[in-house]
Amino acid sequence: MKRSGFTLVELSIVLVIIGLLIGGVLKGKAMIENAKNKRIKSDIDSTVAAVYSYQDKYNYLPGDDRNDRSVTLGAIGCTANSGNGDGLFNLAAEYSCAWQELIGAGFISGDKTLHDENLVPKRNPYGGRYLFRYYNNLHGSGVSGNSIYVENIPLDVIQSMDEKYDDGTWNSGDIQSTTDYSANSIAYSDIYWFAF
Repeated sequence: MKRSGFTLVELSIVLVIIGLLIGGVLKGKAMIENAKNKRIKSDIDSTVAAVYSYQDKYNYLPGDDRNDRSVTLGAIGCTANSGNGDGLFNLAAEYSCAWQELIGAGFISGDKTLHDENLVPKRNPYGGRYLFRYYNNLHGSGVSGNSIYVENIPLDVIQSMDEKYDDGTWNSGDIQSTTDYSANSIAYSDIYWFAF
C-alpha cells in the first residue's frame, strides 16, 4: 500500500512562499505610508513656491491682496475688501481667497470659483486640508508668523517630520503639532508649518 502526502521539502517550500508573501505585504504597506509622508512635504514645498511666485508677480500674498482679483483671475468673491495687504493670513476672507487666487493665477490646479474653505483647499493624503493661517506666539514658543496648517495627520508622522525637518519638539520651531508627541491616546493631530 502506497501512501501519498507532502514531503518535508514541499512543506518547507510552501512555508517559504507564505513568508515571502507576508513580508511583501508588510513592506508594501510601509512603502505606501512613506509615500504619503513624502507627499505632505512635497505639497507644502510646492504651495510655498506658489505663494512666493504669486507674491513676486502681484506684490501681495495670495488672499491678502488688496486688489479685486475676481475678474482678472476669476477668483469669485475675492474683491478688494477680501485682503488687507498687511502680509498676514489673519482674516477669514483671506483663507479661501488665497487658494482661489493661486489657482486663478495658474500657480496650482483646482477650481477657482469655489469660495468655501471646506472645498477649495488641497487635501493631504490622510484626508485633511492644507490651510493658510497666521499665529502669534503659538504655544508660548515665541514663534509667530504665517503657516500652512495641515489637518488630520497621524501623530507619529508629525513627530517623524518634525525630527527630520526641524527640532523634534512638538511645541517649538518651524514645525509644531497641536498635540504633545507623548500623548499616546491621540492618534491624529494637526501641523503648524511655519514656512513663510
